[in-house]
Amino acid sequence: MDYADRHLENIDWITLLLFGCLALFALAKYLYPKRFQEFIMLPLTNKYFLIQGRNNEINHPFNILLFASQVISISLFIYLAFTVYNPDLVQQNSWLYVQICTFYSVFVLVKFCIEKIVAHVFSIETLINSYLYQKLSCRNLLSMFFFIANLVLFYVTTPSEVYIVTLFVLLLLLNGIALFYSYKTNGNSILKNFFYFILYLCALEISPYIILYKLMV
Repeated sequence: MDYADRHLENIDWITLLLFGCLALFALAKYLYPKRFQEFIMLPLTNKYFLIQGRNNEINHPFNILLFASQVISISLFIYLAFTVYNPDLVQQNSWLYVQICTFYSVFVLVKFCIEKIVAHVFSIETLINSYLYQKLSCRNLLSMFFFIANLVLFYVTTPSEVYIVTLFVLLLLLNGIALFYSYKTNGNSILKNFFYFILYLCALEISPYIILYKLMV
């Protein structure tokens, strides 16, 4: 009988991160049960935006907790993609996840700060604040989906290019639906400031990702 060696990667640190992510969800639910219930119902109703989003409190502790879980989940998914497409880099760089997590956090936060500055310059703060709040909420919800996907890919099945591409396309699709919903909800305000909003989209919603793509390719 021939025996084949099986390489088992130490994923204790991944387990701790996923447990921490779950703890953040639990803490958000424990501290803000009504808000959390309305939040997870977003795919079915916009009650969360109508009630909790009236003041567009982006810096609310509830949003901060979910944003932290978003950083963990999305960064883990990107790390998983590297293990599939560039396993040598993963083996050579033991700090890869930390670098991904740092880059993702800095990218999102810097982009957010620039968006706030541009909104102030164009005097469309009310519109952009509402837009940013809805976008943050939808992406926090998407991160819960990727938390589940990470659990499956790390512990249930073997990740492959098909899974990664499928999830990536799904991420783009769901993110596009969320943005479309936000544009539709703020349609009247956008029409009143259409020129400035188009400039905002080109400068801060399209060009950063084009630049990021060029840097990675």
